[in-house]
Amino acid sequence: METKVESSTDIIVSRDGHVLSIAFNRVTKKNAITVAMYQAMADGLAEAAADPAVRAILIRGDESVFCAGNDLADFMKNPPRGSDAPVFQFLHGLANAAKPIVAAVAGAAVGIGTTMLLHCDLVYAGANARFSLPFTQLGLCPEAASSILLPQLAGYQRAAEKLLLGEPFDAEEAHNLGLVTRVLPTEALNDFALTQAKRLAALPPSSLRVTKGLMKDANRNAVLQRIAEEGAQFGKMLIAPEAREALTAFMEKRPADFSKFD
Repeated sequence: METKVESSTDIIVSRDGHVLSIAFNRVTKKNAITVAMYQAMADGLAEAAADPAVRAILIRGDESVFCAGNDLADFMKNPPRGSDAPVFQFLHGLANAAKPIVAAVAGAAVGIGTTMLLHCDLVYAGANARFSLPFTQLGLCPEAASSILLPQLAGYQRAAEKLLLGEPFDAEEAHNLGLVTRVLPTEALNDFALTQAKRLAALPPSSLRVTKGLMKDANRNAVLQRIAEEGAQFGKMLIAPEAREALTAFMEKRPADFSKFD
């Protein structure tokens, strides 16, 4: 039986046996992430890390949308300040997680909605899933160590197409890139992902931790360093004229004009 542990307006953290679930719950805003949501997710990951009763983590959204990326209005008002900002707490929690993380992705997964998946161990996508990494289109740069993880996963040229052009791609292409473990009928997605998380939780916890650690540890320092490097560049670019033009154009629902920039 599922037990709700912590609930906020936009993020719900709950338990189902030994599985801790972090669910986006802001569907009317396409699950766009605010600073408060980052903090709630970071707290959920910290709770999972500290509690030996938690053996697996599930991250999921709604059947219609996973996550539309950052809430741009909130992000512009509350940009990350320092390495302990909620967004970095969340990213470090993902990168350092010793317990397996399962993700269930349906509908749009934009920006951080896609890059967070690079840190998950099993990623299941609904047939309606659609991914995009529109950082350059917004005058920004990749985050979540995606500039190192995506090329490692998909190869440089295929990663460059996604990160430089930022064009959307569907679940089958995400599967071909190695980003997605399996594509499922959308209506079956969340139940299947929970079942897989429970299967992981039923295995010997030390074996899971050691096996995941052996796969992740060789790259961990580079990933954490890249998160910091990307974060520094992202912060500078966020207040630069190109990003201001891109974000203003987005809010005004007009094409951005970068012709005046070198």
